[in-house]
Amino acid sequence: MTTNHQDGPAPHVNDIVLLQAVELSKAIHARRVSCEEVMTAYLDHIEGINPTVNAIVSLRPREELLREAVEKDRLLAQGRDMGWMHGFPHAVKDTADAAGFKTTRGFFHGRFDLPAARTDSLHIARIRAAGAIFIGKTNVPEFGLGSHTYNDAFGLTRNAYHQGRSAGGSSGGAAVAVALHMLPVADGSDFMGSLRNPAAWNNVLGLRPSFGRVPMVGPDVFVQQGAIAGPLARTATDLALLLETMSGYDPRAPLSLEPAGTLSSPLERDFTGLRVAWMGDLGGYLPMEAGVLEQCTTALGVFERIGMTVQPYTGLPTAPGFAGTDDLWPLWLTFRHWLAGAQLHPLYRNPETRAALKPEALYEVEGLIEGVGGRPPIGALDVFDASVKRTAMYNAFLTLFDTYDFLVLPSAQVFPFEADMDWPRTVNATAMSSYHRWMEVTTIATLLGVPAVSLPAGFGPDGLPMGVQVLARSRAELDLLQVAHRWERESPWGPAVKPRLLK
Repeated sequence: MTTNHQDGPAPHVNDIVLLQAVELSKAIHARRVSCEEVMTAYLDHIEGINPTVNAIVSLRPREELLREAVEKDRLLAQGRDMGWMHGFPHAVKDTADAAGFKTTRGFFHGRFDLPAARTDSLHIARIRAAGAIFIGKTNVPEFGLGSHTYNDAFGLTRNAYHQGRSAGGSSGGAAVAVALHMLPVADGSDFMGSLRNPAAWNNVLGLRPSFGRVPMVGPDVFVQQGAIAGPLARTATDLALLLETMSGYDPRAPLSLEPAGTLSSPLERDFTGLRVAWMGDLGGYLPMEAGVLEQCTTALGVFERIGMTVQPYTGLPTAPGFAGTDDLWPLWLTFRHWLAGAQLHPLYRNPETRAALKPEALYEVEGLIEGVGGRPPIGALDVFDASVKRTAMYNAFLTLFDTYDFLVLPSAQVFPFEADMDWPRTVNATAMSSYHRWMEVTTIATLLGVPAVSLPAGFGPDGLPMGVQVLARSRAELDLLQVAHRWERESPWGPAVKPRLLK
């Protein structure tokens, strides 16, 4: 059985923090509650809850935040409304820049003399412009590597439902903060399931958008098509509103998408007659912890209750140049080593910072420049060949989407594991060849560049949360938000099932 790190009665919870984000926004704008009262309630709640789970880090002084909240009240009194997040407490994932905060990325070395960011990352600037008050950062694994949030800079983030278990990652701090009502909503990002895995493990919603939906600006705006920012929330409406805030074309991101109408409405929809492909463990290809498939299969009944037809689909679709499951992991390794290893290479070249890198970071760089596990280093021709194979994979899935409206997979291959582990060495008696092999189920949406939302799928035999990820065609975020909206009404899970710390 799982162990719970927290003992004793849960602290009193102010009703303000129990409001969903859209309800909080309405209350603030109707002047039923002041921004100062909201900030006080959230800071009191964080003070009582956060020491147990360590989700929010780099928290600013209370007096500074209350002054900003009072200023937000003054603006409203003058008729100056910044947006739907006016007066919201918000903590930024610690892989993104927020002006005035250090962007540690969970890396201990040199963090004390690391200068604070002078500007916001693009999607963070949009959240600030919508009226949010930045209170701190949310914790991440070192450099966001691995779906388990711990680092030498701030320590371990614990699961919202079972504090002896992992919170997932890399948006682990964000997912826990949302699940425990320490934030109304949260930003995150996703390369290899970093929005989907922690959402599943903390019983909230996480959406990885299509590439370009949420533009990210940095030293490279053409090649880096792995990580993408996205929202975490407790309800589909809140998820849609935050995604809409973060989205939209920017000329500094030439591959970003123009808005295609609103993403927050209409969320009501009739799903009668739509078709779902249940891909499960890809015909036995993916090792799964006992109980994961059973829990997810039970959750599929929600699709049927809302009028969809669910059909099993074995393996992966194939096309000339893509051989299905035989090609998936080799393709992923080339893609991952190339992008993650190249970003970390400057730190690897410096002997001082190289000595401080965790093994997972070394693995990514050395897989690129030296080769690991008997594989040769990755060259330009390897990258090009992998891109061609990835294109063939995309074409194979286009054919699949001609038959099915949505594809469904488990959001994770294991339930939240013990928090003192670094990563599972085996899954169902199958040895994992790398620190991230147990997350292979999340690679499909990333390689395709299609949107995927993780929906709560209930709790396994030990009371541990699990989710299902729903994939749709490229740029079909509204379809997924509509599914999530209906899902939360028809399923017995989601925000109605609160963590023990809130009871």
